[in-house]
Amino acid sequence: MSLESVKAHLGKYGRDKDILEFDTTSATVDQAAEAIGVIPAKIAKTLSFRGEGEKALLVVAAGDARIDNKKFRHTFGMKARMLSAEEVLDHTGHVVGGVCPFGLSKEMNIFLDTSLQRFEMVYPACGSKNSAIELTCEELYQYAGAKQWVDVTKDWNGEAREQTAATTEN
Repeated sequence: MSLESVKAHLGKYGRDKDILEFDTTSATVDQAAEAIGVIPAKIAKTLSFRGEGEKALLVVAAGDARIDNKKFRHTFGMKARMLSAEEVLDHTGHVVGGVCPFGLSKEMNIFLDTSLQRFEMVYPACGSKNSAIELTCEELYQYAGAKQWVDVTKDWNGEAREQTAATTEN
């Protein structure tokens, strides 16, 4: 059902036929990267956090980025507390491993992390443990109905420069 809600959501933009479905699992960043044939950093992972009151929030970040608790607190005014697997399913309608910012079961605030902006194309999941779609960052922002770009991650900056330089040189 989750994949179906994502297909319906992306269908509004004429992109439902562009969803990639794999014979193997793509539930983790590394598995998704292998299934697609890209570096893990290009996987747009969706992280679910407790928000204000009953409303949760999603942060979509590059596959090689980790949440920086200090930046998160500064940006959102609260501690970064991830939802449990059951809460993720309840809020998003997607199982862990297929969570994405599309076709959600509840309204949520969605933010995109700047770690994604170094790539022309990124690959978020599509509601199941074996799906993804190739999108530009602009498309991801639009289709997700994101509120804004944020900088709440760490551990990707140095690697990003190296990957970009290596790609440019080849």
